[in-house]
Amino acid sequence: MEKFDIAIIGAGPGGYVAAIHAAKHGKKVALIERDKLGGACYNVGCIPSKILLEHSKLVQQIKRGNSWGIEVPHMEINFPRLMQRKDTIIQELLTNIEQYIVSNHITLYRGEASVTKDLTITTGKETLTATDIILATGSKPFVPPFAGLESSTYFTTDTFFDLDELPAQLTIIGGGVIAVEMAFSLAPLGTKVTMLNHSEDILQTEEAEARPLIREKMQKLDIELVTDFQFEKFEGNTIHTSKGTYTYENLLFATGRRPNTEIAQHLGLTFDGRLIAVNEHLETSQPHIYAIGDLVGGYQLAHSASAEGIYVVDHIVGNQPTPIDQTTIPRCVYTHPEIATFGLLEEQVKEPYTVTKMPLQTNPKALMEGNTEGFVKLITTEDNGQILGACVVADGATEILNAILAVRNAGGTAQSLAHMIFPHPTVSEHIGDAAKAVFGKAIHQ
Repeated sequence: MEKFDIAIIGAGPGGYVAAIHAAKHGKKVALIERDKLGGACYNVGCIPSKILLEHSKLVQQIKRGNSWGIEVPHMEINFPRLMQRKDTIIQELLTNIEQYIVSNHITLYRGEASVTKDLTITTGKETLTATDIILATGSKPFVPPFAGLESSTYFTTDTFFDLDELPAQLTIIGGGVIAVEMAFSLAPLGTKVTMLNHSEDILQTEEAEARPLIREKMQKLDIELVTDFQFEKFEGNTIHTSKGTYTYENLLFATGRRPNTEIAQHLGLTFDGRLIAVNEHLETSQPHIYAIGDLVGGYQLAHSASAEGIYVVDHIVGNQPTPIDQTTIPRCVYTHPEIATFGLLEEQVKEPYTVTKMPLQTNPKALMEGNTEGFVKLITTEDNGQILGACVVADGATEILNAILAVRNAGGTAQSLAHMIFPHPTVSEHIGDAAKAVFGKAIHQ
């Protein structure tokens, strides 16, 4: 039986990153994966959805070019080729991950893992043991137990990306990030999308002032949005609700995810609701067993899981890492325009604060690109301009936000941003003006 310093179960963004980080600290590492390297993110989540969104974004750019005078009289969508491109990109990324594992001398086991309390791990015919174990088993799609659903055929995100034909019609159940991104990925390609979300609004975990812009864009894309109702029952290809009945050709459930906690349950670990209970070092109720990513509280985001994996390894090797500050974790919605946020939302602030918002309509780069939907918003303390939160809604917002986050993480304030010299013309120069507005000195306002 081979003995390792650290064994990691699950090779998604949390697990494989933790494994590489541990190996670079000279540890003997085992990485165990029952399915594909990269986990849900690379195979049925972040990566395939963003590839489809890039395809749809290009379609919208071509249509915008038509209105400028760059005329493309006929545009044809070859959906099988788009999906082939998706598969090629994913395979390249997975090959890269496998090369990182090999080059860092990590032992990779393929198969379902079981763990005993003495930290013995069995996978297939292999048995190993480790001084420390990190559970990084991720999550699976959640489908609510609606009445009559057993008579219906539907997709989840685990099965949807296997499509080889562009759906003529798609009904999406849900109104969160995944649901909205999937609507944006297919509607510009020509799919008639209906979104059924029983809540009062979409994207309720995101910046409130961004939601109307996204709803308006959905309307322009001819996405039918139905909100604020109750589901009654499913019957074949018909959905009965308190607002009427809706028929569909294709149905996608994008109603959140639930953690894969089978190993934790078998070990008798303590739970906090559906999640595994952990201490400040992400250690479970059993010493030397840690849990990260979708298994624990915080954001269900790939980069959050990666950060947690690195943190746990640093704790194990004695680096005394600084605890992860949830307010520094960026949240991204890859619609068009994108939404990128970190820190507190305005309704969450409990101390005296200042809010400044600079709409993109006055930004030269946004105007020349034809992407004026959006804004840059800063939330700062009244006394010293400490950055409590920020939101950028713009084309490329997920890249632009990093400038604000870098300043904040370096201990900078709104005054630091106001003193920065941004290149012109750029969308990011609106950050400087939003910071100047904190002190009543914005130029373009």
